Amino acid sequence: MRWKLLRRRLSISAPRMTVRSHLPWPLRWAVVALTLGFSGALALWAFETGKDIAGLDRNAKEELQRLRVEVNQLREEREKAASIANTADSLLKTERVAQERLAQQVKQVEAENLQLKNDLGFFERLLPTGDAGGVTIRGLQAETVTPGQLRYQMLVMQPGKGVGELSGRYELTLVGSLDGRAWSQPATGGAKPMQLKQYLRLEGLVEYPAQVALRALTVKVTDTRGAVLATYSTKIVVE
Repeated sequence: MRWKLLRRRLSISAPRMTVRSHLPWPLRWAVVALTLGFSGALALWAFETGKDIAGLDRNAKEELQRLRVEVNQLREEREKAASIANTADSLLKTERVAQERLAQQVKQVEAENLQLKNDLGFFERLLPTGDAGGVTIRGLQAETVTPGQLRYQMLVMQPGKGVGELSGRYELTLVGSLDGRAWSQPATGGAKPMQLKQYLRLEGLVEYPAQVALRALTVKVTDTRGAVLATYSTKIVVE
């Protein structure tokens, strides 16, 4: 019987045998990890070595350095351009304000020139034509502003050289009609004082009844004693 069992085991019909390792599984994983790590390190070394051999890494570093320099230059140029733009904008604003101010000054000067021309024309009309002495009234103008209000202006002159200062008065008298009848009345306030050396420009407003139809204005200049020095009349312009 023993012989039969021994022969069965040694013959082809004997059962299969499996040889297994008794290595623990944590150690197996460690071996696998070490193998993969070594493979990765070897691959990285091969890649870096290949770049060094081909010169790619050196060119990339040089290119990166060049690009950084260009970026810094572009940033500086942009800051300079922004500064110039801000300065130009500020200058434009300042120039615009200066132009507006100059335009206002030009308008003011033109208005002053026009006023001076009017004054010059007024004084030219009032200049005496000869060397006649005494006090004269020139360029008397009168016009109604509103019903019941009259504006007047005139020039009182004392021609001649070396004349002294004259103290006197001037009185205005309004002439017109009221309800179909002749009407005249001295200006409100009576005679007004004046100090005259060579010429004196007088102007103002006179109040009167609004129902009166004015036709003329008379001016009388007297000295301090009441002696009449000059008289003058003009028609009233109704606006």
